[in-house]
Amino acid sequence: MLQQLTCSDLPLRRRLLHAGDLVCRSGDAFGELHVIHSGLFKTVATTADGREQVVGLHFRGDWLGFDGIASGRYGCDAVALDIGEVWSFPYRALIAAAASRPGLLAVLHAAMSREMARERESMLSLCTLSVDARVADFLRRWVEALDLRGLRTDHITLCLSRAEIGNFLGMTLESVSRALSKLARARVIAFAQKGRRQVSIPSPQALGTYIERSLSPGPVTLQ
Repeated sequence: MLQQLTCSDLPLRRRLLHAGDLVCRSGDAFGELHVIHSGLFKTVATTADGREQVVGLHFRGDWLGFDGIASGRYGCDAVALDIGEVWSFPYRALIAAAASRPGLLAVLHAAMSREMARERESMLSLCTLSVDARVADFLRRWVEALDLRGLRTDHITLCLSRAEIGNFLGMTLESVSRALSKLARARVIAFAQKGRRQVSIPSPQALGTYIERSLSPGPVTLQ
């Protein structure tokens, strides 16, 4: 997909960002769509009374800024969680190019469809899973995103704090910490000795098994 974009004559602005840098800010005038070339990013929505909500976690190949198309202003902050590169394209140029290039239009539609599917999956997790299973599902979807991009799936660095994970999953910081500890006791995950941000995933399939068993009556145990 990224190759299709760079092989065209579309204007392209490349940016190297560090942790905490903004790709776009909520309320700013919309003019560009952004594609993640490398790194990890979060999107954060802010309510009128100042409350913040983490609404998305985004990887290489994901698009940022779709929320600005309808209103003409970005609806979320898009923030780098580590060092990464973003490619920005003027929206008007993209639409003009897509009018004569079905392949580019298909890329845009596919990206929008994936975004809607992720939002639906997040809502289902929030509404149907227990606290522990919600955290397991969060890690499972992270692993799946890495696998889809050909990256290693046996290790995750949690660039989000426990509080941010809880904010994203509708849980308290304490609940996230307890859930992670429970997953570690069940040997679904393991923490590196030097810090609890480094999470080992011995078996991605075990995360799915844990989630499935949480939906059945009785306690969750792993053989």
